[in-house]
Amino acid sequence: MPTNYLRRSSKRAPQPSRPPSRTEAAAAAIQLTIAGIALRVRVEPTPSADRLLAALPLYSIAETWGDSIHFGIPVRGGRDRTARLNAEVGGLYYWAEDERLILVYGPTPISGKGEIRLPRPCNLIGRTSDDLSLLCKVHPGQKVTLNRI
Repeated sequence: MPTNYLRRSSKRAPQPSRPPSRTEAAAAAIQLTIAGIALRVRVEPTPSADRLLAALPLYSIAETWGDSIHFGIPVRGGRDRTARLNAEVGGLYYWAEDERLILVYGPTPISGKGEIRLPRPCNLIGRTSDDLSLLCKVHPGQKVTLNRI
């Protein structure tokens, strides 16, 4: 009986706040370097982005497909709520079925008029607002590096 009285009359201690996730705690940016062209990518708080940040630094080989560059990464995961079939210029997307990142700087071969279409629905990782005009000089086989800023 006295225990119940103490439970009812005592004030609850404040609950500790949850620790910030990796994307909240970090500066939430990565540097993507393709053939010597460095781009700053602002990372979105998504599950795919969290897995990518945990795996950095990463190195790969660039491949081109229309006005996009894609490359394999050793990060596994499925589609999340940000998966989309249409892309935005400057968007960095994770293609879960092929474990690849796709950086879009223009239309792909399957794009229709006024749209940029991805090969499959891809998860949004982040966006860059840097100048993408130099990316048209990237050739297949060139080195890609991803580092946390």
